[in-house]
Amino acid sequence: MNPKYTLTDLAQEVGNILQAKGYLLVTAESCTGGLIGAVCTEVAGSSAWFYGGVISYANDAKIQGLAVQAETLSDFGAVSEQTVREMCSGALQLGGDIAVAVCGVAGPAGGSAEKPVGCVYIGWQLRGEPAKVVRHQFPGDRSQVREMTVLAALQGIKTLF
Repeated sequence: MNPKYTLTDLAQEVGNILQAKGYLLVTAESCTGGLIGAVCTEVAGSSAWFYGGVISYANDAKIQGLAVQAETLSDFGAVSEQTVREMCSGALQLGGDIAVAVCGVAGPAGGSAEKPVGCVYIGWQLRGEPAKVVRHQFPGDRSQVREMTVLAALQGIKTLF
């Protein structure tokens, strides 16, 4: 990324696309702790295209706030394709037209052989369509993993159109 091109610049680009289409973005965030929403709301006028979101860090927050099934969490884990799919669906139940959801292991601890630190699932879903989910393996420390997750999440929105 160009050093002068910021995540806020990317959010502005995404916002322009969403506003032109008349879409509202809703977020479901775990490992980013609301950073996607924070970057989006750094853009003046983002209320025209940003609906809001849920920070669902704990499993209970995923269940109660986003209707993620307890069985999904027990069978596949909080960091999984299945969980992020349900997070997208749950976010769209709140409102908006397009959801982005993220879950992952930002570190420095908490990783496993199957899901090491830097393992992040990102999902995107347009209302009425199935979710698209991608697994990433980001290098770096906690801050870098979270920032790269936001970058990938916002870039992924652009690829849907």
